[in-house]
Amino acid sequence: MNNGLNKSDFIEELKWRGMLHDIMVGAEEQLGKEMTTGYIGFDPTADSLHIGHLVGVMILKHFQRCGHRPAALVGGATGMIGDPSMKSSERNLLSEETLRHNLGCLEKQLRRFLDFESKLPNAAVMVNNYDWMKDYSFLDFTRDVGKHITVNYMMAKDSVRKRLSGDEREGMSFTEFTYQLIQGYDFLHLFRTLGCRMQMGGSDQWGNITTGTELIRRMEGGAAFGITCPLITKADGGKFGKTESGNVWLDPRYTSPYKFYQFWLNVSDEDAKKYIRIFTMLDRATIAALSGEHELNPHLRILQKTLAREVTCMVHSEADYNNAVELSMLLFDKDNAEKIAMLDEAALLDVFDGAPLFEVPREMFLTLSLLDLFTSAAPAISSKSELRKLIRGGGFAVNGEKITGENLDARDMKLLRGKYLLARKGKKEYSLVRITD
Repeated sequence: MNNGLNKSDFIEELKWRGMLHDIMVGAEEQLGKEMTTGYIGFDPTADSLHIGHLVGVMILKHFQRCGHRPAALVGGATGMIGDPSMKSSERNLLSEETLRHNLGCLEKQLRRFLDFESKLPNAAVMVNNYDWMKDYSFLDFTRDVGKHITVNYMMAKDSVRKRLSGDEREGMSFTEFTYQLIQGYDFLHLFRTLGCRMQMGGSDQWGNITTGTELIRRMEGGAAFGITCPLITKADGGKFGKTESGNVWLDPRYTSPYKFYQFWLNVSDEDAKKYIRIFTMLDRATIAALSGEHELNPHLRILQKTLAREVTCMVHSEADYNNAVELSMLLFDKDNAEKIAMLDEAALLDVFDGAPLFEVPREMFLTLSLLDLFTSAAPAISSKSELRKLIRGGGFAVNGEKITGENLDARDMKLLRGKYLLARKGKKEYSLVRITD
């Protein structure tokens, strides 16, 4: 399972991949000494992880690969509160029913990335903090745990200070204020039950992590450690993992494998150099060789193509990756009528997402000439004279088939999936017409 890596190699692995931000004194010694249990928490704010969560997933994968035992904590309890770290306002609380649904979905996704079935001692474990918090009364918690951490200590955390010093009138609720104490207790509980000595997470979690190590020190007299990774950003300053349509999700219901593949394929050269180290399991020598090839021939986008392949196969499947590549080729393949005809509606809208979309009532569509349809009802072309010129020059196609005559009626054209026409002007300027009932 460790692929030739030793327990002491974990920190070096994070360093060269650019995934190490903070590390507590003694953490590296602990990892080199013995198999260590370490955890990362995932709050169930949605019923799918997004690519921002992949950073934590990759850390746990490397942790297990180096011979340590990863624990994935899904926050059934903390998800009811909401982490104030890096947030400017309090988020809406989820119902128990929604949380249960989200938890089940997240657990299923996490099992795709970590080995929970291994017979080796470092098989991954899944835990849910609702299991140990649900019967813990408020009075017992404040008496047993709260007395060990002062308000002064909690107020000094960046996540608290930033919220209290901001312009938001509502400040921070007591509910959110208690978050770090509950997360700290999670670490204490896992220390007691699993011998967990390591918590990992993004750099915004440092305050919450250190609260846990402090609780363990004060209540158990034991040593526990924290490690954080940098928050991932884009080279242009934009938010990583965000597109015009929102988050890039791991669940194909929300982000199709094609769009997922396209996200990685279209990152900048600068981001590709960084992301290929963070989001793939490729080794140092392989990435160095790929980077060298990319420098020599940047127009080939070797890093982006490799990154898109590795991450799409890991999150979805090799079949999904191959399908995404094939769909991508439709945009550049002139003889694509047969392939376009085979696309289902979701794939058609995925591939040509961003192309102008015109809607034409079916009754009107049945009365139009080709010239009227594409210049008036669905004005993909600015004028009839321009359209005639395109047709005569072989520069206009519908559903992948070149139009050779200008006197066609719209109803003579076969609709894709019974309601679409795909027009192509020139080499790759596409527009869609949707016939509505």
